[in-house]
Amino acid sequence: MIKAALGIDIGGTNTDFAFIDREGKVLVEDRISTKGFKEVEVFLGALNEKIRLACKRLPGRMEVIGIGVGAPMGNINKGTIEHAADLPWKGVIPLAEMMGKYTDIPILVTNDANAAAVGELIYGGAKGMKNFAVITLGTGLGSGIVTDGKLLYGQDGFAGELGHTTVRPGRTNRECGCGRVGCLETYVSATGIKRTMFKILADSIEESELRNICYRDMTSLHISEAAEKGDKLAIMAYEHTGEMLGLKLADLVAHTNPEAIFLFGGLTLSKGLILEPTQKSFEEGLLSIYKGKVKLLPSQLNSTNAAVLGASALAWDIYEKTLSK
Repeated sequence: MIKAALGIDIGGTNTDFAFIDREGKVLVEDRISTKGFKEVEVFLGALNEKIRLACKRLPGRMEVIGIGVGAPMGNINKGTIEHAADLPWKGVIPLAEMMGKYTDIPILVTNDANAAAVGELIYGGAKGMKNFAVITLGTGLGSGIVTDGKLLYGQDGFAGELGHTTVRPGRTNRECGCGRVGCLETYVSATGIKRTMFKILADSIEESELRNICYRDMTSLHISEAAEKGDKLAIMAYEHTGEMLGLKLADLVAHTNPEAIFLFGGLTLSKGLILEPTQKSFEEGLLSIYKGKVKLLPSQLNSTNAAVLGASALAWDIYEKTLSK
C-alpha cells in the first residue's frame, strides 16, 4: 500500500493540492479556485469533493498519513487562519477544526510561505542550508525564514510577515487588504505590479499594448509578456517592482543574516524581468559587511508548488515523530 501525505496550498487566487510520498514524488495533483467561494464552508466542501475525485486517479491503494495546509496567516499553534488579507474570508477561521468534519486524519495548518521554506529545504535549493529565506510572490507577498536550521515562528506563530511591512511611509496611499496603507505587497505581488502598471500608464503617453486591457481583465502575465516583447512601460513596472523588493530584502538580511534568499511564485516566472532589478537594488541597499555574501536565487522547485511540498513534508515530520514515540 502506498503511503502519502496530502499537501494543500491555499492561495488568494487558487488552492493547489497534491498527494506526495516520502521522497517528494507527486502521485496526483489538482487545484480549485479560492476566490470563487465567498463562504469558507462552501469552499471546504468543494475542496473535499475535488480531493475525493483526485484519489480515484491514484496508481493504487493509498494510506494518507497526514494533511499539511499552507495558508496566508496560518497559525501552526492553533490550526487557524487569522485575518488573512488576501483571502475572501475574514476574521479567525478554525481551519483544522472545520476540515476535521471531513476526515479523522491529523491536520496541520501553517503559513504558506513557511510551508514553501520547508519545501525548499527538503526538496529544493536550500538543502544543507541552516539560514535562508523564501519569498513567495503571488496574489500577495509572503516570507518564510529559517534561522539556525529552524523555521522562525515567533511568539504567536506569525513571524516573517515581510509583505506587511511599510514602504514609502508618508508618500503612499495604496490601501492593503489587511486594513493598513502602504504595505510592501501592495507594490510587490501579482496584484501590486498591476496597480503599478496602471499608474505608469496613467502618467505616460508612451504607446503600450497594455492600454487595450481593462483593469479587471489585466493580469501579471499580460505585463510580463508585454515586457518580454520590449514594451517600455511594462519593463518600467518590473524595474519599479524589483527596486522596492531589493531594498526590503536588504533590510531582511540586516535582521536575519541568511546564506540565501529564494524567490518563488508567479511573479518570478519571467526570471530576468524581476531578478535583475531586484539584484541591483538589493546589492545597493546592503550594509557593507553583507555585500557579495548573500545569494539571491530563483526557487529550485519550479515544477511543483513549494508550499504544497512543504506542507506535505511537515505532515510527514509529524507522522514520523509519532511513530518514534
